[in-house]
This record gives sequence, structure tokens and C-alpha cells, in this order.
Amino acid sequence: MAIAGILGLSWLLAGSAFGASVDEAALRSDPERGEQLYESRCSVCHSLDANRIGPKHRGIHGRRAGGVEGFDYSAALQASDVIWSDETLDRWLENPQAFIPGQKMNIRVSKAKDRADIIAYLKLQPGA
Repeated sequence: MAIAGILGLSWLLAGSAFGASVDEAALRSDPERGEQLYESRCSVCHSLDANRIGPKHRGIHGRRAGGVEGFDYSAALQASDVIWSDETLDRWLENPQAFIPGQKMNIRVSKAKDRADIIAYLKLQPGA
């Protein structure tokens, strides 16, 4: 198992040397730093376990966008067919309006490292 992981990482790194797209920020993501960022940037509107100005986030990874019961989502978000993954969360956090025009969130996380760390933290928060 460890050898397979090493070989996979070797191929991944070799691919990046030949121009393959590798998200370096995600490779170095830090969920502990992500928790700090979540608390300072996201918790103004969001919580892991309760809907606030924004929907709760526990179990977000793998969930359909607009899928938290009891939250009043925009029609645009409800109509989207987005499933939250590393990629979709990254695109959302980078520029929510460009990703899903007409949605309600107007906060951006401009730094790729910050987005990767927040996503790493959220991935460790399984559904209740």
C-alpha cells in the first residue's frame, strides 16, 4: 500500500514536470490552518452544525449544492447540479458569482493556499 502511494506520487510529480496540471496548494493543504481560516473568515455567516446567514457546512463534501434542508437558497443555487468536491469548492470559494451566477454569497477567498486549507478542514467534518 505504501509503495503504491509512493509510486502514485512519483507519477504525479513526474507529470507536473512535463506540464500536467497539478494543484500544488492542495498537495500541501493544512486542515489545522483551514480550521483557523474557517473560524476567522467563514464562521461570521456559517457554522458546521446550524444554518445561519449561510447554510451549515458539516458533511458538505459530496453533498449537492443547495441540499441543506431548511435553508433558503437562491433559485440559481437550487437549479445548479453541482456536487461539492475539492474542485467545485475551490471554484466556489475563488469566485462564487462566476461559478454560479445569481447565487447569494459575495465573499471570495483569493489565495489558492487558503482555499485548499479550508477545503481540507471541511473534508474532515463528516455528515452528522
